Amino acid sequence: MQSFLDSLANIMDAFGASIVVPVVLFIICIIMRVSTKRAFQSALNAGIGLTGFNLLIGAYTPIVTPVVERMVESTGLNLRILDIGWQATSVVAYSTQVGMIFLGLGLLLQIILFLTKFTNIFMPSDLWNNYSFMLWGSMLYIATGNVFLAIGLMVLSNLYSLVFSEVAAKRWSTYYGYPRATITAPHHICSVPLAVGMDWILNKLGANKVKWNPETLQNRLGFLGEPTTLGLIVGIGLGMVGNFMRLDTLAGWGEIAIVGISTAAVMAIFPKIAGIFASAFTAITDSSKKTAKSGGKDRGEWYLAINDAAGYGESATLLTGILLIPITLVLAFVLPGNETLPMVDLIAIPYMIEVIIAVSNGNIFKTLISGSIWIAGGLYMITAVSEIFTEVAIDVGVSIPAEALLIASFAVMTNHIMGGLFLIFMTQNPLWIGLSVVVYIILYLFVRIKRDAIHDYLEKQALGDQYESNQSVVP
Repeated sequence: MQSFLDSLANIMDAFGASIVVPVVLFIICIIMRVSTKRAFQSALNAGIGLTGFNLLIGAYTPIVTPVVERMVESTGLNLRILDIGWQATSVVAYSTQVGMIFLGLGLLLQIILFLTKFTNIFMPSDLWNNYSFMLWGSMLYIATGNVFLAIGLMVLSNLYSLVFSEVAAKRWSTYYGYPRATITAPHHICSVPLAVGMDWILNKLGANKVKWNPETLQNRLGFLGEPTTLGLIVGIGLGMVGNFMRLDTLAGWGEIAIVGISTAAVMAIFPKIAGIFASAFTAITDSSKKTAKSGGKDRGEWYLAINDAAGYGESATLLTGILLIPITLVLAFVLPGNETLPMVDLIAIPYMIEVIIAVSNGNIFKTLISGSIWIAGGLYMITAVSEIFTEVAIDVGVSIPAEALLIASFAVMTNHIMGGLFLIFMTQNPLWIGLSVVVYIILYLFVRIKRDAIHDYLEKQALGDQYESNQSVVP
């Protein structure tokens, strides 16, 4: 068994999502009787798209990161928990025995849940992001020494994330333009309750009348509102904030210009890559429609899990993510009791807000509010659990920066749901653990019964329509 898990981990490390997703997509296409030629082209386009996303984000990140680091340094923040990036959490997850157990167990569980129609999300195609479950399970195991409790936490966390993914699947797929595809990354999909709840509240308060999205900005501002121009402006703004102490130097202005033009480049190039990636899923959609029309056996609407890089560079997502970087630093400074200093993962904020962006239909104003609340709660969550994470990280050999007392990952551990479940399981109290299971069962049944109505509600909210009271699924 251990050799199988090691082999599975080695495969993930060696090939990654850019290879795993195309292979899974090709197999699914063949099963759905898509021609071999079209199945191969779909898989190839998926691989090209994911590789393109990774190359683009990989080139953009090192350009912006020094600016963000300089911005953090200029604030003078001196907090004891240092964000060292999501990569550290993945190392921890894949370095513990209990984490490796779930690597195989999670794959088996997700396949069974899909084949039995317990869920309409095929999650194994984004197997890499299971490291988020493995992280929380590893932390619990180190803290309690109870392997069964740790496995129980990871399984329950997986079930919660699948329910949230079912809620957001259609909205994410529609907004980002990827047919029959959605995200299941646990560290991001768990923002669904907050995204839906805050969107309802903000609409009641009239925030939906503030039309801050790329389309309306372009209509109102002309060429200044075009995504590339907005990217240039926001990028220059970020560069100036990060180079505030270097505005009297040529190097400072050079970096400002480079960040501006690089952000504009992402805005221009990303949609073209997204178009290639989206074309990979039309074969599945067409095959499902043909099966339904011919009277064949169709499992209904279902979604393939894909890497969240597919949404990173979308105009509203990237713009809002960049705007949230300084807001996050302000929150870290002013929130009483916060001890977390966001750092390396600040550039990952666009990943973190994809669900909120999709639910708000690209409304930058509403996402700035909801995203700030998600981040604020996440800072407190990290503050609460960072000591245990640091202990686990040291145990598996992660080095701690000299300036840090404790370490964390801002992007992954800013997770209200997973963090909450972890704290509940930490009590080892059967009553509290049982209650978390009961809440899941109620949530699952509600979503199962009302799924179409929930999707309908989210689509109508996205269009700005009022949802009929006799169909309402939220307060």
